[in-house]
Amino acid sequence: MKRSEINQIMKNAKAFMNERQFILPPWAHWNPDDWKKNKENAQEIIDNMLGWDITDFGSGNFHQRGLFLFTIRNGKINVTKKPYAEKIMIVEENQETPVHFHMIKMEDIINRGGGNLVIELYNSNATSELLNSEVIVKTDGVKRTIPAGGQIILTPGESICLEQGIYHRFYGEPGNGKVLVGEVSMVNDDALDNFFYEPIGRFPVIEEDELPLHLLVSDYKSFYQTEYI
Repeated sequence: MKRSEINQIMKNAKAFMNERQFILPPWAHWNPDDWKKNKENAQEIIDNMLGWDITDFGSGNFHQRGLFLFTIRNGKINVTKKPYAEKIMIVEENQETPVHFHMIKMEDIINRGGGNLVIELYNSNATSELLNSEVIVKTDGVKRTIPAGGQIILTPGESICLEQGIYHRFYGEPGNGKVLVGEVSMVNDDALDNFFYEPIGRFPVIEEDELPLHLLVSDYKSFYQTEYI
């Protein structure tokens, strides 16, 4: 992805979140100079990968297969006391997040407003195969049983609880606009606890055609090692 594309996605995301009256923490608006000044006091943000996260999953087409995320809070297993995480995401119409599951993380996915979120579900086994068995989940505490590969559509205000090992794929339902999606979960580890059914690139390869508007979580390590900005 080009840095200019990432910057524009950030601008669009901020406008959509403001429209939905979802306010990010103050440090979300730091520029690279602010990060240089605040490194010592922002170590929890860096260590736990809080912040801006934009990916095209290696597809080269963010709007077809991609996702905007912002991690607001997160802990680290066996390191910090915080056992929970929270994210806000934006999912466009027909914008796919590929089939994946989590081994450690249990999560609630919440439609915070906008359009409708379509989620397709499968069970998995010990060797990470897709199973043909019925999937049992709860939406806002109500038990639902659907066939393998079946869909649940979350309208604004609805949520689904996804236990460990449940494969899921999601996208915005066409014709209803993009969706503001919340995630409340156990501690999140994007490096070790994302199991995609097919090989993908979790973080984007970036072509630096302009300076970053804000740092991505995947920028932290290289930024502080090289101070490339």
